[in-house]
Amino acid sequence: MNIPELSTALANTQVMNQVGLAVLDKALENSQTAGEGLIQMMDRSMELSVNPHIGGNIDLFV
Repeated sequence: MNIPELSTALANTQVMNQVGLAVLDKALENSQTAGEGLIQMMDRSMELSVNPHIGGNIDLFV
């Protein structure tokens, strides 16, 4: 194998590794965002289960 081909192959491998890491970083960021949303949703549902009468009825006067 000659040096230019080896150099090109190494450069391509490095680029592919960088792309893979960027994709994994984005997936991790999306997972963290989804997890935070799930935690917030659970906190809200826990509030309703502790105080079920809050927000369940609307008083209307005409």
